[in-house]
Amino acid sequence: MSTTKEDWTGRKFEVEVGPVAHGGHFVARHEGRVLFVRHALPGERVVVSVYEDNGGSFCRADAVEILQPSPDRVEAPCPFSGPGMCGGCDFQHVSWDAQRELKAEVVREQLSRLAKIERDVVVEALPGGPLEWRTRIRMAVGRDGRPGFRGLRSHDVIPIDHCVISKPGMVESVTDRKWRAQELTIVQDGDGNRHVGEVRGRHTTRRAGTGTAVETAAQRKWRVSADGFWQVHPAAADTFASVVGEWAAAEPGQRAWDLYGGAGLFASVLGRQVGENGSVLVVESFPGAVEDGRRNLRRMSQVEWVADKVELAVTRKLPVENPHVVVLDPPRKGAGKVVVAEVARRRPERVVYVACDPAALARDLAEFTVQGYRLAELRAFDAFPMTHHMECIALLVPETS
Repeated sequence: MSTTKEDWTGRKFEVEVGPVAHGGHFVARHEGRVLFVRHALPGERVVVSVYEDNGGSFCRADAVEILQPSPDRVEAPCPFSGPGMCGGCDFQHVSWDAQRELKAEVVREQLSRLAKIERDVVVEALPGGPLEWRTRIRMAVGRDGRPGFRGLRSHDVIPIDHCVISKPGMVESVTDRKWRAQELTIVQDGDGNRHVGEVRGRHTTRRAGTGTAVETAAQRKWRVSADGFWQVHPAAADTFASVVGEWAAAEPGQRAWDLYGGAGLFASVLGRQVGENGSVLVVESFPGAVEDGRRNLRRMSQVEWVADKVELAVTRKLPVENPHVVVLDPPRKGAGKVVVAEVARRRPERVVYVACDPAALARDLAEFTVQGYRLAELRAFDAFPMTHHMECIALLVPETS
């Protein structure tokens, strides 16, 4: 075992690759240190090149030569994928079936390690295949004015002229000229309209489209800001709304909360369930999303809105009456102990938790367990093929249920 603090940056080693880890890389070891390796697969023998070493117990590396490939390895469909290239896709070199199994293993490991929950997990594919699915992209602009994507853990802009996971024509619509912006936003909505925004600081100038995206989900048309939040996979919003509705199972006249409610996708489902004699309280901190939500659900008088951070609203602004159902769709960091404790204190019959990060989900599930709730159901979806990201939906009920 090495006892020195020698900087390994730029050095190459031959290693055997171990299991997948959360974040799109794989674990290997060399001279007592952990290597987080990208562009590899479990069981492979590879040569790695270290690109980041901060002197601790681990460093980061790319697999630059494959000596013994995995049977799950395929040729990357994107010419901009690989060491030193675009940092957007983690699994271009992995067969689609194997990608979903790797993601399932990550969810299983996070649940076991962080929440002490042992559960089999299957990551379900969404319709459409692994390519040409992404409908919302954000591109950086290099000093030369050419748009591209940033390298992994880097501010460097990798110029590209095509993106295999994006809807055809999206990238091509902005790569035929140079830009003076810092970033570009490109959105192709559900009606096939394309919206291009030029971002300078906090200001966005509309260069194509109306800036209002038209989407279809949960049995209704939505008109939302093209630069606001909406699921990037065209099948995701409708799929998630269906699962949330099934598990929420709110009854007419009941009370429901939709925390981190966005533009009201799940609130629309809850609103139909509780009817005019029930109530749905939506809490969302982003003013643009609240504006979109109020406009889209203006005919649902049972839906009320609180424009505030959820962690603040749950402790000072929510009704005295306890909800029967709570839906949580927090950002990547998760809901956190304060929100989980306050939700659990209200003792809803069901909590439906939508998560875009399995580690955050596991941490919050651990806290729900402390607060007397158990995991009743779990589904996971490959809403981001070719990347390490996924979406999970969990149903929690009181331990006594």
